[in-house]
Amino acid sequence: MRFYVITIFPNIFYSYLNEGIINKAIKKGLIEIMIHNLRDYTSNKHKTVDDYPYGGGSGMVMKPEPFFKAVETIAPDKNNRRVIILTPSGKLFNQDLALELSKETKDIILLCGRYEAIDERVKIGLSAEEISIGDYILTGGELPALVIIDSVSRLIPGVLGDEHSKDIESFSWGILDYPHYTRPPVFRDLSVPEILLSGNHEDIRRWRRKEALRRTLQRRPELLEKANLNEEDYKLIKEIKEEET
Repeated sequence: MRFYVITIFPNIFYSYLNEGIINKAIKKGLIEIMIHNLRDYTSNKHKTVDDYPYGGGSGMVMKPEPFFKAVETIAPDKNNRRVIILTPSGKLFNQDLALELSKETKDIILLCGRYEAIDERVKIGLSAEEISIGDYILTGGELPALVIIDSVSRLIPGVLGDEHSKDIESFSWGILDYPHYTRPPVFRDLSVPEILLSGNHEDIRRWRRKEALRRTLQRRPELLEKANLNEEDYKLIKEIKEEET
């Protein structure tokens, strides 16, 4: 899989991409991530990437010309690229979209905005989709780009050391993850639940499922409406509600 990132702050990416699982995936050749400085695609000596908005208003708007030149230079075949603008106005990014992108065969081009916005003609002319990572405002699209790269990359076969782990964590079941514990069994008078030390795999499986459902019910109850629940899940939810009344 190949990612292209277009940004005016390329250095933001290097420290993150040079560490951890993503760096290992790059070295294995499982993913390619190329960072491009938008200012390299400007046409004047000042390397201008923004200008005042038509119609007035506060802030500056990022110009269309550098984005068009960058995308068309980097990935000239429009049928082999998927252009994404990171913006709070976009479709909300979630695990389902991460999974979809992990299966993408086209090059993924991430456009990182700054200032007030990116000229709307970039979206229209480059057939770009808009994606948001949450209902809040950031100073630019660089952090959202890293979020998408990380979330998508870890779903690519071979990137994670334990392929099973990505299938049992939060959202992969459609619900939140269960609580996790490690050694020591007691720390500052806080004990690991005895059932996790029992060695009974079926009891442990049931406890984990129940606690995942409990956590989802308490923190993100709306997820249960879309989750693929079975008969046992409904029984566990009933138990949880009875315990908490």
